[in-house]
Amino acid sequence: MKKQFRSILNEKGRKELPNILLAAAECAPLSKTGGLADVVGTLPKALKKLGFDARVITPYHRCIKNKYADRVEHMFDFYVNLGWRTQYCGIERLMLDDVCIYLVDSEFYFGDKIYRGGQAEGEQYAFFTRAVLDAIPNLGFTPDIVHCNDWHTAMLPMLAKTQYGGAMQSSLRWLLTIHNIAYQGKFGFEYVQDLLGVEDKYYTPEFMELNGCASFLKAGCVFADRINTVSPTYANEIKTAYFGEGLEGILSARSNELSGIINGIDTKVFNPYTDPALPARYHKGRLSGKKLCKLALQRDFGLEQREDAPIFAMVTRMTEQKGFDLVERMLDELMQYNDMQFFVLGSGDKDYEDFMRNAESRYKGRLCAFIGYNEELSHRVYAGADFLLMPSRFEPCGLSQMIAMRYGTLPIVRETGGLKDSVKPYNRYTGEGTGFSFADFNAHEMKDAVLLALECYHKPEVMKSLIRQAMEADFSFDRSSEEYAMLYLWML
Repeated sequence: MKKQFRSILNEKGRKELPNILLAAAECAPLSKTGGLADVVGTLPKALKKLGFDARVITPYHRCIKNKYADRVEHMFDFYVNLGWRTQYCGIERLMLDDVCIYLVDSEFYFGDKIYRGGQAEGEQYAFFTRAVLDAIPNLGFTPDIVHCNDWHTAMLPMLAKTQYGGAMQSSLRWLLTIHNIAYQGKFGFEYVQDLLGVEDKYYTPEFMELNGCASFLKAGCVFADRINTVSPTYANEIKTAYFGEGLEGILSARSNELSGIINGIDTKVFNPYTDPALPARYHKGRLSGKKLCKLALQRDFGLEQREDAPIFAMVTRMTEQKGFDLVERMLDELMQYNDMQFFVLGSGDKDYEDFMRNAESRYKGRLCAFIGYNEELSHRVYAGADFLLMPSRFEPCGLSQMIAMRYGTLPIVRETGGLKDSVKPYNRYTGEGTGFSFADFNAHEMKDAVLLALECYHKPEVMKSLIRQAMEADFSFDRSSEEYAMLYLWML
């Protein structure tokens, strides 16, 4: 056990590290739609290295049953009361990478999509919330801290403190991590009351009312013992009206209990030296394999076979948040630079998808728009591209820029949230940097950053140095897990 851990435990009058239960809607590699799953899947493994017993509780989604059913052990079952509804709930256990994962089984709620959308999704995760609270005393594992993630689990601390008085659930400590404050789980109060029996007195701006709705996330921000988010810069941003989505008031009021810990990535999964998805392997001391990955990407997706043509890539959702309006405005100007190629992998708003399809037809051989998502292909893009463009309007943390650097692909980012915290912009005078950045959400500033990257591309020694510095950056979860460990200890 680390000395600083022992010191804090002594100060708290404890001998043992706290038990941690992470509650989340998804957990990689079992179920995944975004970065939340990566965090929930990777953090417990990193905490285990530090001596913590950290476990996960998550829905037993159809995608998990399809792949892992023969490895799952049934623990117990009961019925969950959700207003006038009574639904079966099974608790299953799966050991994966030496981490214990509890799966909340309900074919009715989790037999189809991970997120059903609208009120159906509210009912899904109201059920999950109640099921988790009722299951905790019977797990054979007593958590000291329950680590909730986003709005889908944000009602846990509120219900524990208002409806479970005298029960063990009310004595637990609750941490809420906000992965994206734009998604809050807002529903009509009568609907929430019907599902979870919340008393009328809590439907006020002091507790969970927001813009005429009941906000699950706001309730979590009010009742959790500590709040954190996924980068230090984002923790400051969400205390302002521009980023706070109506929660800036409560977050500012609780600023002493709000912190930011930047996410990490699974460096075993994202490793260009061992990645089975790549046509060639490489490392920072020998980059010849990266050139082969680039040529293979060009060959397989109809781009001109030119080693000297830089590939600018995006692996992203095609939404306004991700800066696609800037790309739409500036793409034709950028493509006037004839040695530039562009590869986009993702899906999203139909208008942006159609724009990229049209651009592919106009710049045949220089632009590829792969509409959809393919995990193996994403690895190939990270390895084969020279630059990764992330001009986000806001970005709580972002993982793509970290993965890109791990593969020696230099990110071009807007200075917001975790992008600002993780990418060190190139300094032409000192040679320092791991990528390129621009400050304002402005198409011309984005273009200037792209042109600076293009300029550097034609300076081999500069590129070699920047690639090495990017690949040496530490974005493992070991670093993040130590910060979480300290946060858990101070919560005791």
